[in-house]
Amino acid sequence: MAARAARRPPAAKPVLVLNGPNLNMLGKRQPQIYGRETLADVEKTCRAEAARLGLEVEFAQSNHEGVLVDLIQAAREKNSGIVINAGAYSHTSVALLDALNAAEVPAIEVHISNIYKRESFRHRSYISPAAVGVIAGLGSQGYLLALQALARLLGR
Repeated sequence: MAARAARRPPAAKPVLVLNGPNLNMLGKRQPQIYGRETLADVEKTCRAEAARLGLEVEFAQSNHEGVLVDLIQAAREKNSGIVINAGAYSHTSVALLDALNAAEVPAIEVHISNIYKRESFRHRSYISPAAVGVIAGLGSQGYLLALQALARLLGR
């Protein structure tokens, strides 16, 4: 099956892998929680997995909520799905929820840490209602699992 996936042509529209605030600090910030991999390491691994799945991926990261909203809105026309790690905005942003609902493409929410083992304010995600699934606590492997799930949802 893996060989068959490797021969598939890429999806017509890339999957957007979107990262929110402070994820540019992966590998430096609180490695006991987030690990030692950098965002560049995560991107490299995701690109390899996407290629195996017959997907193309587009990566973006911003510390600014409005930039993330703009990227999600653009995904409605540009992307076949979204993998989103909104960082702290997961727990505060109705704007991201509204943008994800308006995008009308499947989205999977990813958290590197297990948000339920952390501070109580992290137990609530405002963006989860717009996601087809949520992956938390599996480190950067969560991104790969999200890509696999999107590939299946997109019929890849």
